Amino acid sequence: MQGLMMDTPLLISSILRHADRNFPEREIVSVTIDNPDHRYTYRDCFRRTRQLANAFVKLGLKQGDRVATIAWNDYRHLETYYALGGSGFVCHTINPRLFPDQITFMINHAEDRWVLTDPAFVPLLESIVDATPNVEGYVVLTDDAHMPATTLPNAISYESFIANESSDFEWPNLDENAAVGLCYTSGTTGDPKGVLYSNRSSVLHAYAGVAPDVLNLSNKDCVLPVVPLFHVNAWGTPYAALLAGSKLVFPGPKMGDGEALFHLLENETVTLALGVPTIWMALLQYAKSVGKKLESLDRTIIGGAAVPETMIREFFEEHDVVVRQGWGMTEMSPLGTANSPKAGMEKLSQEEKFKIQVKQGRAIFGVEMKIVDDDGNELPWDGKAFGALRVRGPWICSDYYKLAGSGGAHYDGWFDTGDVATIDEQGYMTITDRTKDVIKSGGEWISSIEIENTAVGHPSVAEAAVIGIAHPKWTERPLLIVVRVEDQQVTTEELLAWLQGKLAKWWMPEDVVFVDEIPHTATGKIKKTELRKQFVGYRLPT
Repeated sequence: MQGLMMDTPLLISSILRHADRNFPEREIVSVTIDNPDHRYTYRDCFRRTRQLANAFVKLGLKQGDRVATIAWNDYRHLETYYALGGSGFVCHTINPRLFPDQITFMINHAEDRWVLTDPAFVPLLESIVDATPNVEGYVVLTDDAHMPATTLPNAISYESFIANESSDFEWPNLDENAAVGLCYTSGTTGDPKGVLYSNRSSVLHAYAGVAPDVLNLSNKDCVLPVVPLFHVNAWGTPYAALLAGSKLVFPGPKMGDGEALFHLLENETVTLALGVPTIWMALLQYAKSVGKKLESLDRTIIGGAAVPETMIREFFEEHDVVVRQGWGMTEMSPLGTANSPKAGMEKLSQEEKFKIQVKQGRAIFGVEMKIVDDDGNELPWDGKAFGALRVRGPWICSDYYKLAGSGGAHYDGWFDTGDVATIDEQGYMTITDRTKDVIKSGGEWISSIEIENTAVGHPSVAEAAVIGIAHPKWTERPLLIVVRVEDQQVTTEELLAWLQGKLAKWWMPEDVVFVDEIPHTATGKIKKTELRKQFVGYRLPT
Protein backbone atom coordinates (compact mmCIF):
# COMPACT_ATOMS: atom_id res chain seq x y z
CA MET A 1 0.00 0.00 0.00
CA GLN A 2 1.25 3.50 -0.86
CA GLY A 3 0.43 6.75 0.84
CA LEU A 4 -1.99 9.18 -0.73
CA MET A 5 0.30 12.21 -0.96
CA MET A 6 0.78 14.63 -3.84
CA ASP A 7 3.74 13.77 -6.05
CA THR A 8 5.08 17.34 -6.24
CA PRO A 9 8.62 17.47 -7.66
CA LEU A 10 11.46 18.96 -5.61
CA LEU A 11 12.72 21.82 -7.79
CA ILE A 12 14.99 24.77 -7.04
CA SER A 13 12.44 27.00 -8.76
CA SER A 14 10.12 26.11 -5.86
CA ILE A 15 12.65 27.68 -3.47
CA LEU A 16 12.55 30.85 -5.55
CA ARG A 17 8.75 30.94 -5.63
CA HIS A 18 8.57 30.32 -1.87
CA ALA A 19 11.08 33.05 -1.08
CA ASP A 20 9.42 35.50 -3.49
CA ARG A 21 6.02 34.97 -1.91
CA ASN A 22 7.08 34.90 1.74
CA PHE A 23 10.18 37.11 2.01
CA PRO A 24 9.98 39.66 -0.85
CA GLU A 25 11.37 42.49 1.28
CA ARG A 26 14.49 40.58 2.45
CA GLU A 27 17.73 42.22 1.35
CA ILE A 28 20.69 41.04 -0.72
CA VAL A 29 23.87 43.12 -0.48
CA SER A 30 26.82 42.76 -2.87
CA VAL A 31 30.27 44.15 -3.47
CA THR A 32 30.90 44.26 -7.21
CA ILE A 33 33.54 45.82 -9.43
CA ASP A 34 31.02 48.36 -10.74
CA ASN A 35 29.28 49.01 -7.40
CA PRO A 36 30.91 48.49 -3.97
CA ASP A 37 27.54 48.72 -2.20
CA HIS A 38 24.78 47.19 -4.31
CA ARG A 39 21.51 46.57 -2.49
CA TYR A 40 18.18 45.20 -3.55
CA THR A 41 15.41 42.92 -2.31
CA TYR A 42 14.42 39.34 -2.99
CA ARG A 43 11.59 40.77 -5.09
CA ASP A 44 14.08 42.68 -7.26
CA CYS A 45 16.32 39.62 -7.51
CA PHE A 46 13.57 37.30 -8.70
CA ARG A 47 12.21 39.84 -11.20
CA ARG A 48 15.67 40.06 -12.78
CA THR A 49 16.07 36.28 -12.57
CA ARG A 50 12.95 35.85 -14.68
CA GLN A 51 14.33 38.35 -17.20
CA LEU A 52 17.57 36.37 -17.33
CA ALA A 53 15.66 33.11 -17.83
CA ASN A 54 13.90 34.65 -20.83
CA ALA A 55 17.25 35.78 -22.24
CA PHE A 56 18.66 32.25 -21.93
CA VAL A 57 15.63 30.74 -23.66
CA LYS A 58 16.09 33.19 -26.56
CA LEU A 59 19.62 31.82 -27.05
CA GLY A 60 18.03 28.57 -28.14
CA LEU A 61 19.28 26.58 -25.17
CA LYS A 62 17.70 23.19 -24.69
CA GLN A 63 17.00 21.42 -21.41
CA GLY A 64 20.21 19.94 -20.07
CA ASP A 65 22.49 22.39 -21.95
CA ARG A 66 25.44 23.62 -19.91
CA VAL A 67 26.34 27.27 -19.30
CA ALA A 68 29.54 28.11 -17.41
CA THR A 69 30.15 30.80 -14.81
CA ILE A 70 33.56 32.14 -13.83
CA ALA A 71 32.67 34.72 -11.22
CA TRP A 72 32.92 35.93 -7.64
CA ASN A 73 30.07 35.99 -5.14
CA ASP A 74 27.53 38.66 -6.01
CA TYR A 75 23.89 39.22 -6.92
CA ARG A 76 24.30 38.63 -10.66
CA HIS A 77 25.94 35.26 -10.02
CA LEU A 78 23.04 34.35 -7.71
CA GLU A 79 20.51 35.30 -10.39
CA THR A 80 22.37 33.04 -12.81
CA TYR A 81 22.10 30.07 -10.45
CA TYR A 82 18.31 30.23 -10.40
CA ALA A 83 17.69 31.36 -13.98
CA LEU A 84 19.68 28.43 -15.37
CA GLY A 85 18.68 25.68 -12.96
CA GLY A 86 15.06 26.74 -12.75
CA SER A 87 14.74 26.74 -16.55
CA GLY A 88 16.09 23.23 -16.98
CA PHE A 89 19.61 24.27 -17.96
CA VAL A 90 22.79 23.40 -16.05
CA CYS A 91 24.87 25.97 -14.19
CA HIS A 92 28.52 24.91 -14.51
CA THR A 93 30.59 26.83 -11.96
CA ILE A 94 34.34 27.07 -12.66
CA ASN A 95 37.10 27.99 -10.23
CA PRO A 96 39.11 30.84 -11.85
CA ARG A 97 42.12 29.98 -9.70
CA LEU A 98 42.73 26.81 -11.65
CA PHE A 99 45.39 26.57 -14.33
CA PRO A 100 44.15 27.62 -17.81
CA ASP A 101 44.63 24.09 -19.17
CA GLN A 102 42.26 22.74 -16.52
CA ILE A 103 39.66 25.42 -17.24
CA THR A 104 39.94 24.64 -20.94
CA PHE A 105 39.39 20.95 -20.25
CA MET A 106 36.32 21.66 -18.11
CA ILE A 107 34.67 23.98 -20.65
CA ASN A 108 35.25 21.51 -23.47
CA HIS A 109 34.31 18.42 -21.48
CA ALA A 110 31.10 20.04 -20.22
CA GLU A 111 30.37 21.33 -23.75
CA ASP A 112 29.42 24.72 -22.34
CA ARG A 113 27.47 26.74 -24.90
CA TRP A 114 27.89 30.12 -23.20
CA VAL A 115 30.11 31.51 -20.46
CA LEU A 116 29.19 34.18 -17.90
CA THR A 117 32.23 35.90 -16.44
CA ASP A 118 33.31 38.70 -14.15
CA PRO A 119 35.24 41.44 -15.97
CA ALA A 120 38.38 40.41 -14.07
CA PHE A 121 38.47 37.05 -15.85
CA VAL A 122 38.01 38.31 -19.40
CA PRO A 123 41.79 38.18 -20.10
CA LEU A 124 41.88 34.57 -18.85
CA LEU A 125 39.09 33.58 -21.23
CA GLU A 126 40.73 35.48 -24.10
CA SER A 127 43.89 33.45 -23.56
CA ILE A 128 42.01 30.16 -24.08
CA VAL A 129 39.36 31.23 -26.60
CA ASP A 130 41.02 29.39 -29.48
CA ALA A 131 41.12 26.21 -27.38
CA THR A 132 37.38 26.44 -26.54
CA PRO A 133 35.81 26.83 -30.01
CA ASN A 134 32.38 25.46 -29.06
CA VAL A 135 31.55 28.39 -26.78
CA GLU A 136 28.99 30.49 -28.66
CA GLY A 137 29.27 33.69 -26.65
CA TYR A 138 30.13 35.44 -23.40
CA VAL A 139 28.08 37.48 -20.95
CA VAL A 140 30.23 39.83 -18.85
CA LEU A 141 28.73 40.43 -15.41
CA THR A 142 28.59 44.21 -15.49
CA ASP A 143 26.82 47.07 -17.28
CA ASP A 144 27.75 48.81 -20.53
CA ALA A 145 29.54 51.62 -18.69
CA HIS A 146 31.98 49.15 -17.12
CA MET A 147 32.16 46.70 -20.02
CA PRO A 148 35.83 45.99 -20.79
CA ALA A 149 37.16 46.02 -24.32
CA THR A 150 37.46 42.40 -25.37
CA THR A 151 38.20 40.15 -28.31
CA LEU A 152 35.83 37.47 -27.03
CA PRO A 153 33.25 36.56 -29.69
CA ASN A 154 29.61 37.58 -29.13
CA ALA A 155 30.46 39.33 -25.85
CA ILE A 156 27.72 41.39 -24.22
CA SER A 157 27.27 43.02 -20.83
CA TYR A 158 24.92 41.30 -18.43
CA GLU A 159 22.68 44.35 -18.07
CA SER A 160 22.27 44.66 -21.85
CA PHE A 161 21.65 40.91 -22.05
CA ILE A 162 18.56 41.14 -19.81
CA ALA A 163 17.48 44.76 -20.41
CA ASN A 164 14.70 44.17 -22.92
CA GLU A 165 13.41 40.90 -21.51
CA SER A 166 10.04 40.40 -19.87
CA SER A 167 9.91 39.81 -16.12
CA ASP A 168 7.14 37.26 -16.69
CA PHE A 169 8.39 33.69 -16.89
CA GLU A 170 6.64 30.41 -16.24
CA TRP A 171 9.11 28.07 -14.55
CA PRO A 172 8.84 24.66 -16.23
CA ASN A 173 7.56 21.68 -14.28
CA LEU A 174 10.75 19.63 -14.58
CA ASP A 175 11.53 16.10 -13.50
CA GLU A 176 13.03 16.53 -10.03
CA ASN A 177 15.98 14.40 -11.14
CA ALA A 178 16.80 16.85 -13.93
CA ALA A 179 20.35 18.20 -13.67
CA VAL A 180 20.72 21.66 -12.17
CA GLY A 181 24.42 22.19 -11.48
CA LEU A 182 27.81 20.88 -12.54
CA CYS A 183 31.04 21.18 -10.56
CA TYR A 184 34.35 19.55 -11.39
CA THR A 185 36.86 18.14 -8.96
CA SER A 186 40.24 19.81 -9.38
CA GLY A 187 41.83 16.86 -11.12
CA THR A 188 44.10 15.61 -8.34
CA THR A 189 44.56 12.33 -10.21
CA GLY A 190 44.20 12.57 -13.96
CA ASP A 191 41.66 14.88 -15.58
CA PRO A 192 39.07 16.73 -13.48
CA LYS A 193 35.83 14.80 -12.93
CA GLY A 194 32.39 16.35 -13.19
CA VAL A 195 29.79 16.01 -10.44
CA LEU A 196 26.27 16.62 -11.76
CA TYR A 197 23.74 17.78 -9.17
CA SER A 198 19.98 17.32 -9.59
CA ASN A 199 17.06 19.49 -8.52
CA ARG A 200 16.08 16.81 -6.01
CA SER A 201 19.53 16.49 -4.47
CA SER A 202 19.93 20.27 -4.25
CA VAL A 203 16.58 20.82 -2.53
CA LEU A 204 17.16 17.98 -0.05
CA HIS A 205 20.63 19.38 0.63
CA ALA A 206 19.10 22.81 1.31
CA TYR A 207 16.56 21.27 3.71
CA ALA A 208 19.41 19.60 5.58
CA GLY A 209 21.49 22.76 5.63
CA VAL A 210 18.95 24.90 7.49
CA ALA A 211 18.64 22.37 10.35
CA PRO A 212 19.62 23.53 13.86
CA ASP A 213 22.60 21.18 14.10
CA VAL A 214 23.94 22.24 10.69
CA LEU A 215 23.71 25.93 9.62
CA ASN A 216 20.80 26.71 11.97
CA LEU A 217 19.32 29.16 9.47
CA SER A 218 16.20 31.25 9.89
CA ASN A 219 14.56 34.37 8.49
CA LYS A 220 16.23 36.34 11.29
CA ASP A 221 19.75 35.52 10.09
CA CYS A 222 22.10 37.54 7.94
CA VAL A 223 24.49 35.26 6.03
CA LEU A 224 27.91 36.10 4.59
CA PRO A 225 29.12 33.26 2.32
CA VAL A 226 32.83 33.90 1.90
CA VAL A 227 33.19 30.41 0.49
CA PRO A 228 32.96 30.99 -3.29
CA LEU A 229 29.90 30.24 -5.35
CA PHE A 230 32.30 28.32 -7.60
CA HIS A 231 33.36 26.14 -4.65
CA VAL A 232 30.64 23.46 -4.49
CA ASN A 233 27.78 25.96 -4.69
CA ALA A 234 29.12 27.96 -1.73
CA TRP A 235 28.28 24.92 0.38
CA GLY A 236 24.63 25.15 -0.62
CA THR A 237 23.97 28.64 0.78
CA PRO A 238 22.32 30.03 -2.41
CA TYR A 239 19.54 27.51 -1.84
CA ALA A 240 19.47 27.17 1.96
CA ALA A 241 19.54 30.93 2.69
CA LEU A 242 16.67 31.69 0.32
CA LEU A 243 14.68 28.71 1.60
CA ALA A 244 14.94 30.21 5.09
CA GLY A 245 14.50 33.82 3.95
CA SER A 246 17.84 35.00 5.36
CA LYS A 247 19.49 38.26 4.39
CA LEU A 248 22.48 37.61 2.10
CA VAL A 249 25.74 39.55 1.93
CA PHE A 250 28.14 38.81 -0.94
CA PRO A 251 31.78 40.03 -0.68
CA GLY A 252 32.54 39.89 -4.41
CA PRO A 253 36.29 40.24 -5.09
CA LYS A 254 36.95 41.17 -1.43
CA MET A 255 36.86 37.56 -0.24
CA GLY A 256 40.46 37.58 1.01
CA ASP A 257 40.46 41.11 2.44
CA GLY A 258 40.29 40.93 6.23
CA GLU A 259 39.47 44.62 6.65
CA ALA A 260 36.70 44.57 4.02
CA LEU A 261 35.19 41.43 5.55
CA PHE A 262 35.25 42.97 9.02
CA HIS A 263 33.33 46.03 7.85
CA LEU A 264 30.80 43.90 5.95
CA LEU A 265 30.24 41.75 9.02
CA GLU A 266 29.66 44.74 11.27
CA ASN A 267 27.85 47.12 8.90
CA GLU A 268 25.38 44.46 7.77
CA THR A 269 25.00 42.80 11.22
CA VAL A 270 25.99 39.40 9.87
CA THR A 271 25.07 36.53 12.21
CA LEU A 272 26.48 33.61 10.19
CA ALA A 273 29.60 33.52 8.01
CA LEU A 274 31.05 30.62 6.05
CA GLY A 275 34.56 30.12 4.71
CA VAL A 276 37.87 28.24 4.77
CA PRO A 277 40.42 28.77 7.59
CA THR A 278 42.70 31.04 5.52
CA ILE A 279 39.91 33.61 5.12
CA TRP A 280 39.31 33.79 8.85
CA MET A 281 43.03 34.14 9.60
CA ALA A 282 43.02 37.39 7.62
CA LEU A 283 39.88 38.58 9.42
CA LEU A 284 41.18 37.77 12.90
CA GLN A 285 44.53 39.39 12.15
CA TYR A 286 42.82 42.61 11.08
CA ALA A 287 40.52 42.68 14.12
CA LYS A 288 43.50 42.17 16.41
CA SER A 289 45.58 44.84 14.69
CA VAL A 290 42.90 47.50 15.23
CA GLY A 291 41.74 46.23 18.62
CA LYS A 292 38.15 45.62 17.51
CA LYS A 293 35.65 42.93 18.39
CA LEU A 294 33.13 41.21 16.11
CA GLU A 295 29.89 42.35 17.70
CA SER A 296 27.14 40.90 15.52
CA LEU A 297 28.60 37.56 14.40
CA ASP A 298 27.09 34.64 16.29
CA ARG A 299 28.70 31.66 14.58
CA THR A 300 30.93 30.73 11.68
CA ILE A 301 30.98 27.55 9.63
CA ILE A 302 34.53 26.59 8.70
CA GLY A 303 35.45 23.82 6.28
CA GLY A 304 37.71 23.03 3.38
CA ALA A 305 40.61 22.22 5.70
CA ALA A 306 41.11 21.24 9.32
CA VAL A 307 40.45 24.15 11.69
CA PRO A 308 43.31 24.89 14.11
CA GLU A 309 42.32 24.87 17.75
CA THR A 310 43.96 28.28 18.12
CA MET A 311 41.43 29.72 15.66
CA ILE A 312 38.49 28.14 17.50
CA ARG A 313 39.81 29.62 20.75
CA GLU A 314 40.41 33.10 19.33
CA PHE A 315 36.94 33.34 17.82
CA PHE A 316 35.37 32.35 21.13
CA GLU A 317 37.64 34.09 23.64
CA GLU A 318 38.11 37.36 21.75
CA HIS A 319 34.79 37.69 19.88
CA ASP A 320 32.23 35.37 21.56
CA VAL A 321 31.82 33.61 18.21
CA VAL A 322 31.18 29.87 18.08
CA VAL A 323 33.06 27.94 15.41
CA ARG A 324 31.16 25.06 13.88
CA GLN A 325 33.51 22.93 11.82
CA GLY A 326 32.13 21.03 8.84
CA TRP A 327 33.36 18.47 6.34
CA GLY A 328 32.25 17.40 2.90
CA MET A 329 33.28 16.98 -0.73
CA THR A 330 32.36 18.13 -4.22
CA GLU A 331 30.88 14.65 -4.67
CA MET A 332 28.66 15.26 -1.62
CA SER A 333 27.09 18.60 -2.66
CA PRO A 334 29.11 19.10 -0.25
CA LEU A 335 27.64 18.80 3.28
CA GLY A 336 28.60 15.62 5.09
CA THR A 337 29.22 16.42 8.74
CA ALA A 338 28.76 19.38 11.07
CA ASN A 339 30.27 19.83 14.49
CA SER A 340 27.49 20.77 16.87
CA PRO A 341 27.22 19.86 20.55
CA LYS A 342 25.00 17.04 21.77
CA ALA A 343 22.63 17.20 24.72
CA GLY A 344 24.54 17.21 28.00
CA MET A 345 27.71 18.71 26.56
CA GLU A 346 26.76 22.12 27.93
CA LYS A 347 28.02 20.78 31.26
CA LEU A 348 31.53 20.23 29.90
CA SER A 349 34.33 22.64 30.67
CA GLN A 350 35.35 25.02 27.91
CA GLU A 351 38.59 23.09 27.45
CA GLU A 352 36.64 19.88 26.89
CA LYS A 353 34.40 21.66 24.39
CA PHE A 354 37.43 22.87 22.43
CA LYS A 355 38.69 19.29 22.17
CA ILE A 356 35.40 18.27 20.58
CA GLN A 357 35.25 21.30 18.27
CA VAL A 358 38.50 20.38 16.50
CA LYS A 359 36.81 17.26 15.11
CA GLN A 360 35.06 17.36 11.76
CA GLY A 361 31.69 16.62 13.34
CA ARG A 362 28.73 14.26 13.18
CA ALA A 363 26.97 13.04 10.04
CA ILE A 364 23.94 15.17 9.22
CA PHE A 365 20.64 13.49 8.36
CA GLY A 366 20.82 12.39 4.73
CA VAL A 367 24.41 11.21 5.02
CA GLU A 368 25.39 7.78 6.32
CA MET A 369 29.07 7.16 6.97
CA LYS A 370 31.30 4.31 8.03
CA ILE A 371 35.00 3.46 8.21
CA VAL A 372 36.36 0.22 6.80
CA ASP A 373 39.62 -1.70 6.80
CA ASP A 374 41.55 -2.77 3.70
CA ASP A 375 39.18 -5.70 3.19
CA GLY A 376 36.05 -3.53 3.38
CA ASN A 377 35.08 -4.69 6.87
CA GLU A 378 33.35 -2.02 8.93
CA LEU A 379 35.36 -0.76 11.91
CA PRO A 380 33.99 0.27 15.31
CA TRP A 381 33.12 3.81 16.34
CA ASP A 382 35.50 3.96 19.26
CA GLY A 383 37.70 6.95 18.40
CA LYS A 384 40.70 4.62 18.07
CA ALA A 385 40.17 2.49 14.96
CA PHE A 386 40.87 4.34 11.74
CA GLY A 387 40.03 3.32 8.21
CA ALA A 388 38.82 4.42 4.80
CA LEU A 389 35.83 6.76 5.14
CA ARG A 390 32.82 5.83 3.02
CA VAL A 391 29.48 7.64 2.70
CA ARG A 392 26.12 7.33 0.98
CA GLY A 393 22.97 9.42 0.68
CA PRO A 394 20.56 11.24 -1.67
CA TRP A 395 22.93 14.15 -2.44
CA ILE A 396 26.07 12.04 -2.94
CA CYS A 397 27.09 11.37 -6.53
CA SER A 398 26.39 7.94 -8.01
CA ASP A 399 28.86 8.45 -10.86
CA TYR A 400 30.90 11.12 -12.61
CA TYR A 401 29.68 13.10 -15.63
CA LYS A 402 30.35 11.29 -18.92
CA LEU A 403 31.82 8.37 -16.97
CA ALA A 404 28.53 6.51 -16.56
CA GLY A 405 29.09 2.91 -15.67
CA SER A 406 32.50 3.49 -14.17
CA GLY A 407 31.06 3.41 -10.68
CA GLY A 408 33.33 6.25 -9.66
CA ALA A 409 34.73 5.33 -6.27
CA HIS A 410 31.73 3.26 -5.21
CA TYR A 411 31.76 0.02 -3.26
CA ASP A 412 28.44 -1.75 -2.82
CA GLY A 413 26.57 1.54 -2.94
CA TRP A 414 29.03 3.43 -0.72
CA PHE A 415 31.26 6.23 -1.99
CA ASP A 416 34.92 6.04 -0.92
CA THR A 417 35.92 9.57 0.06
CA GLY A 418 39.66 8.97 -0.22
CA ASP A 419 40.06 10.04 3.41
CA VAL A 420 41.18 8.02 6.40
CA ALA A 421 39.22 8.77 9.56
CA THR A 422 38.19 7.77 13.04
CA ILE A 423 34.67 8.04 14.49
CA ASP A 424 34.22 8.22 18.25
CA GLU A 425 31.46 6.77 20.44
CA GLN A 426 29.43 10.00 20.14
CA GLY A 427 29.55 9.90 16.35
CA TYR A 428 32.16 12.65 15.88
CA MET A 429 34.39 11.98 12.89
CA THR A 430 38.01 13.07 12.61
CA ILE A 431 40.06 13.00 9.40
CA THR A 432 43.47 11.53 10.23
CA ASP A 433 45.02 11.23 6.78
CA ARG A 434 44.22 11.12 3.07
CA THR A 435 44.59 8.16 0.81
CA LYS A 436 45.13 10.46 -2.14
CA ASP A 437 48.42 12.28 -2.29
CA VAL A 438 46.91 15.71 -2.52
CA ILE A 439 47.65 18.80 -0.50
CA LYS A 440 44.99 21.13 0.89
CA SER A 441 46.17 24.72 0.94
CA GLY A 442 43.76 27.44 2.06
CA GLY A 443 40.86 25.07 1.49
CA GLU A 444 41.87 24.30 -2.10
CA TRP A 445 43.28 21.04 -3.42
CA ILE A 446 46.78 20.95 -4.92
CA SER A 447 47.87 17.95 -6.99
CA SER A 448 51.22 16.59 -5.86
CA ILE A 449 51.34 14.37 -8.95
CA GLU A 450 51.06 17.29 -11.36
CA ILE A 451 53.82 19.22 -9.60
CA GLU A 452 56.01 16.11 -9.70
CA ASN A 453 55.38 15.51 -13.37
CA THR A 454 56.14 19.14 -14.19
CA ALA A 455 59.35 19.15 -12.15
CA VAL A 456 60.63 16.00 -13.84
CA GLY A 457 60.40 17.91 -17.11
CA HIS A 458 63.46 19.89 -16.07
CA PRO A 459 66.56 18.41 -17.69
CA SER A 460 68.47 18.32 -14.39
CA VAL A 461 65.75 16.48 -12.42
CA ALA A 462 65.88 12.68 -12.35
CA GLU A 463 62.98 12.13 -9.96
CA ALA A 464 60.63 14.25 -7.88
CA ALA A 465 58.13 13.83 -5.07
CA VAL A 466 55.84 16.32 -3.37
CA ILE A 467 54.41 16.18 0.15
CA GLY A 468 52.42 18.66 2.22
CA ILE A 469 54.17 20.54 5.01
CA ALA A 470 52.28 22.35 7.77
CA HIS A 471 51.97 26.10 7.21
CA PRO A 472 50.70 28.64 9.78
CA LYS A 473 48.53 30.52 7.27
CA TRP A 474 47.60 28.09 4.49
CA THR A 475 47.36 24.91 6.63
CA GLU A 476 49.58 23.05 4.15
CA ARG A 477 52.01 24.02 1.43
CA PRO A 478 53.86 21.77 -1.02
CA LEU A 479 57.48 20.76 -0.49
CA LEU A 480 59.27 19.53 -3.62
CA ILE A 481 61.80 16.75 -3.02
CA VAL A 482 64.20 16.19 -5.91
CA VAL A 483 66.86 13.72 -7.01
CA ARG A 484 69.19 15.50 -9.42
CA VAL A 485 70.47 13.98 -12.63
CA GLU A 486 74.02 12.81 -11.98
CA ASP A 487 76.61 15.58 -12.29
CA GLN A 488 73.88 18.25 -12.49
CA GLN A 489 73.75 21.03 -9.88
CA VAL A 490 70.44 22.81 -10.43
CA THR A 491 69.62 25.05 -7.44
CA THR A 492 66.38 25.70 -5.59
CA GLU A 493 66.12 29.19 -7.08
CA GLU A 494 66.72 27.94 -10.62
CA LEU A 495 64.14 25.17 -10.33
CA LEU A 496 61.46 27.40 -8.82
CA ALA A 497 62.07 29.97 -11.55
CA TRP A 498 61.73 27.24 -14.16
CA LEU A 499 58.39 26.12 -12.68
CA GLN A 500 56.96 29.65 -12.88
CA GLY A 501 54.22 29.77 -15.51
CA LYS A 502 54.03 26.00 -15.72
CA LEU A 503 51.95 25.68 -12.55
CA ALA A 504 49.16 27.76 -11.09
CA LYS A 505 50.74 30.35 -8.79
CA TRP A 506 49.16 28.92 -5.67
CA TRP A 507 50.44 25.44 -6.59
CA MET A 508 54.08 26.60 -6.57
CA PRO A 509 56.21 24.71 -4.02
CA GLU A 510 57.35 26.70 -1.03
CA ASP A 511 60.77 25.08 -1.10
CA VAL A 512 62.90 22.46 -2.85
CA VAL A 513 65.00 19.86 -1.01
CA PHE A 514 67.61 17.76 -2.84
CA VAL A 515 68.17 14.15 -1.78
CA ASP A 516 70.24 11.22 -3.02
CA GLU A 517 67.24 8.92 -3.40
CA ILE A 518 63.50 8.75 -2.89
CA PRO A 519 62.00 5.68 -1.14
CA HIS A 520 59.76 3.38 -3.20
CA THR A 521 57.26 0.64 -2.51
CA ALA A 522 57.70 -2.88 -3.78
CA THR A 523 55.69 -1.99 -6.88
CA GLY A 524 57.90 0.99 -7.69
CA LYS A 525 55.59 3.72 -6.40
CA ILE A 526 56.97 6.61 -4.35
CA LYS A 527 56.57 5.80 -0.67
CA LYS A 528 55.21 9.06 0.64
CA THR A 529 54.55 7.67 4.09
CA GLU A 530 58.31 7.35 4.50
CA LEU A 531 58.91 10.83 3.12
CA ARG A 532 56.45 12.29 5.61
CA LYS A 533 58.30 10.55 8.44
CA GLN A 534 61.63 11.75 7.07
CA PHE A 535 60.45 15.38 6.93
CA VAL A 536 58.20 15.35 9.99
CA GLY A 537 60.21 18.09 11.68
CA TYR A 538 60.85 20.13 8.55
CA ARG A 539 59.99 23.83 8.67
CA LEU A 540 59.31 25.83 5.54
CA PRO A 541 61.30 29.03 4.96
CA THR A 542 59.77 32.09 6.62
